[in-house]
Amino acid sequence: MTLNRDSAVPLYLQLADELRQKILSGEWQPEQRIPSENELNQIYSISRMTIRQVLGKLVDEGLVFRVHGKGTFVAQRKIATRSPSYYGVREQLEAQGYSTRTATLVSEVVEADDRLARKLNVPLGTPLSMVERLRFAEDAPISLHKSYVPVPLAPGLLEHDLAQRQLCQVLAQDYGLDMVYVHETLESLTPTAHELTMLDVSRGTSLLLLEQRISDRSRRLFEYTRIKFRGDRVRLEFDYDLSEAQAPATGRQLAFG
Repeated sequence: MTLNRDSAVPLYLQLADELRQKILSGEWQPEQRIPSENELNQIYSISRMTIRQVLGKLVDEGLVFRVHGKGTFVAQRKIATRSPSYYGVREQLEAQGYSTRTATLVSEVVEADDRLARKLNVPLGTPLSMVERLRFAEDAPISLHKSYVPVPLAPGLLEHDLAQRQLCQVLAQDYGLDMVYVHETLESLTPTAHELTMLDVSRGTSLLLLEQRISDRSRRLFEYTRIKFRGDRVRLEFDYDLSEAQAPATGRQLAFG
């Protein structure tokens, strides 16, 4: 394991490529501690300052992370998938070969309070079907979903198996409520004690909250959903088609790791 000191490529780039390849090839596995600065100095005969620069670059790329007093570790791999507004996350992950499962935590009818009434544009006290689900990828919890649908628009909704079928599929196929218009907001938040347990995250980890208000072709609101993603495993990506004036977003993506 030597670097080519006669190459026109700077040593720090050569070392970065070497370490990056060990991660991407699977030689170094997620959560594995990689050699320390001193160990890399002995292996590659390169200054610790240069090694520190290389490790900083890999941290910026999201390939490794540092734990104070313990060392540098390989980060979890990312799983790229389109936004749930375009196609169910579970279906996308399964299409890519990942094992997934969904657990239903709560399924009940609630009355619309002031906040929910405004979100769904319904009268105060309107009965709403509420379902809270926990989604897993490769047996690791990645997102917590809480959805509200007016009972008059989808009577008997909670009788369906919403752990096995996507909510959007049930609404479209069984009730004719097709997702046409989606208003989304995104923000970070600190997890509650319940969310720390459900998502198996440590204190200090941020969550990404994606709120969705979904309407049909007549712009009738029929679903309000709050999805909380693990901030240490999820990255949101957005692509825009600006070839036309005021063009909408065309390729919103999520990446899970």
